[in-house]
Amino acid sequence: MTDRSIEALGYTDVPALQPLTYPGRVIDEPVLLSGKELLALGVQPRRLGAWTVRSSVASGEETLDAALERLGQASVGDRYPVVSVGSNAAPGQVSHKFDRIGVPDEMPMIPVRVRGIKVGLSAHISPAGYVAAAPYMDPAAETPLVVTWLDAAQLKVVDDTEFPGYRRALLPGDVFPMTMPSGERLGAAYIYFSAYGVLADPNGSPRAGGGDQATLLRELLADSTALRELLGPDPETWVRRAGSAEATRHRGTRIFREEGWLTEQPEFLPYESDDSELKLYDDLPPRDDSLPNRP
Repeated sequence: MTDRSIEALGYTDVPALQPLTYPGRVIDEPVLLSGKELLALGVQPRRLGAWTVRSSVASGEETLDAALERLGQASVGDRYPVVSVGSNAAPGQVSHKFDRIGVPDEMPMIPVRVRGIKVGLSAHISPAGYVAAAPYMDPAAETPLVVTWLDAAQLKVVDDTEFPGYRRALLPGDVFPMTMPSGERLGAAYIYFSAYGVLADPNGSPRAGGGDQATLLRELLADSTALRELLGPDPETWVRRAGSAEATRHRGTRIFREEGWLTEQPEFLPYESDDSELKLYDDLPPRDDSLPNRP
């Protein structure tokens, strides 16, 4: 069997430890992350749990739900779909998050097309020193993103790493169509949006996220004398200073506002979620009627 380890496939970036690699290498095919392996999933015209997976342990193919059961992990129906717009779509980063807490990293990671959402930049500096991605709404947009399917313990870990800089919202599928490679439309999925708003370009429009972090930091330094004095002269100095001092990060975040770069995101507030609203995949509203129910 081909080596499907994170290392062999080149997904080793961990932006929490190497800030200038942010967002890390994100997945571009349906996979099951499992114990530092990325097992390829065979897309089926059925519910996600019935997709196939081949591993070095099982002989031949088995369904995704069967693989998760064999590994002692929650099935797809007991997981929470979460749209990832930054490093949570990078296997190296999410595996690192779970390893730190001692939570198993087994989870499906599925490319999706999401209508109504684009990727910008959160208007704050993260604890690692980078400027992270954040979603914003654009009704005309259709954006390729990744849905991670988290169990309850994994969702708690991700919540703890995202709060308080981000809040969790529940996107309804009838407002934000989310289409899987199988053609299935999700009834709903969670997403983390920035509590700070997103960065704007000189024209006042949200600044595009997802690019090279070093290039972004050079551009921000070039555009602000105050940032150069605080975090310059280069990206390496920025992440070193910001990553080592909370007060420096807070001052840099204030500079974003003082420079007039902040775009608020009140559009997400009606969808803001709390733990009382959690829904399982099997409890979501009806999906694409062309797909049969999962056996």
